[in-house]
Amino acid sequence: MMWLTIILHMFVGTTVASVGIIGLLVTGNASLVAIGVAALIGYVAAIPLSVVIARAVKNA
Repeated sequence: MMWLTIILHMFVGTTVASVGIIGLLVTGNASLVAIGVAALIGYVAAIPLSVVIARAVKNA
């Protein structure tokens, strides 16, 4: 299941980080530091989400 989690994290992490960045751009907080922090938070926050999705796929 670890390989599935890693592959899912590549896609889910990118998506969640992109949502955070787009949220910053829409609200007008477009500094380089804020964008980097939002991307990092989104990518790290996607780790448990990827595990949950991998378990759901494995049990389906």
